[in-house]
Amino acid sequence: MTDDPVIQALLGALTADPGNHAVREHVARLLLDAGRPAEALDQATTVLAAVPDHVAALRTAAAAARALGDDAKAASYGRLADALDPAPGPAPAPAPAPVRASTVPDTADEILQQWSASEPMTEPLGDIGPSGVTLADIGGLAEVKKRLELSFLAPLRNPELSLRFGKSLRGGLLLWGPPGCGKTLIARALAGELGANFYEIGLNDVLDMWIGSSERNLHGIFDTARRNRPCVLFFDEMDALGQKRSNLRGGGSSMRGVVNQMLAELDGASTDNEGVFVLAASNHPWDIDTALLRPGRFDRSVLVLPPDVEAREAILRFHLRGRPVERVDLGKIAKATEGMSGADLALVCEQATESALDETMSSGRHSPITQRHLAEAARSVRPSIGEWMETARNYALYGNDAGAYDELAAYLKKRRR
Repeated sequence: MTDDPVIQALLGALTADPGNHAVREHVARLLLDAGRPAEALDQATTVLAAVPDHVAALRTAAAAARALGDDAKAASYGRLADALDPAPGPAPAPAPAPVRASTVPDTADEILQQWSASEPMTEPLGDIGPSGVTLADIGGLAEVKKRLELSFLAPLRNPELSLRFGKSLRGGLLLWGPPGCGKTLIARALAGELGANFYEIGLNDVLDMWIGSSERNLHGIFDTARRNRPCVLFFDEMDALGQKRSNLRGGGSSMRGVVNQMLAELDGASTDNEGVFVLAASNHPWDIDTALLRPGRFDRSVLVLPPDVEAREAILRFHLRGRPVERVDLGKIAKATEGMSGADLALVCEQATESALDETMSSGRHSPITQRHLAEAARSVRPSIGEWMETARNYALYGNDAGAYDELAAYLKKRRR
């Protein structure tokens, strides 16, 4: 197909003035009309990269994607265009009366209102189902269990008493601490204690490259939890999902909508979270938007520290189950692994297993895992939480004006003795 001279002239103008989005969008429509959808989509997405709420570019991109056979992408562009401009007028002909310029929704409540008539998700994001474990299945961590019982479980196990005292059956709890110390397992065990479904959500279940899709995913996730109550809805890596909006500038500005959406889902006027217990885990609670930590949201928090000696012994026993083990003193190994996380202890067991397997293959005789293998592995594995502890120490010492890190400060002081 020969090049259209008008298109060529406009492309030449864009070379001199690449920021002229009106001309670029016009070129995209001309390319689409000329049967060149791939080039049209390229021009339209260039506009959207600079002006994400450009409705005309969104509709051109949707049409181009549809022409290329990418119906999913076309639908994404189309939904966002409809959300920004629910009743688009015909293309650029003079309107009889002034038309209000379309704008990006400012709050998650506005997005919820625009999505109220949309079709629900056909398949839930993330994994949902029975928990399968309780706190009794977790060794040690007596202090953590006590805190969870007093601050979270006891009120929820007594709904009649809660109702009498006007206590709503909804909850928000933040589990925080160093990585690899069992925050997800504790959340799953809480669901088991409550006899509730466990709905685990990761970053990849929420975040989407298309504008507005992350907020829509989050809305669908909460809807799924409400349809499956009682339900423990668990968000991992909350520090990434609920970043401080004051830190979101430039390329991170799209995350502001995700934080606003989370706030609206937790306590918006149009939501009903009775029977939905929202839990979150974070390695860096100091990075979470303070609005998410206010009363009625994630207003309770529990510090999950590296496992104590009893928990370390239970973790070692768990990871050695089903493996050929000669009589070993796991209590002694547990004492030698002070400061290790659950993930570190799993690595100790893996390295001990590899050593025993290597000896078996070298000698041709069965060599089970022995105390020596475990002791050597424990000496070779370096605790992985050292860097986290250094960062956490700075917040406990210099950023603890409100007392949020008192428990951590006490642990660090005890650890130095």
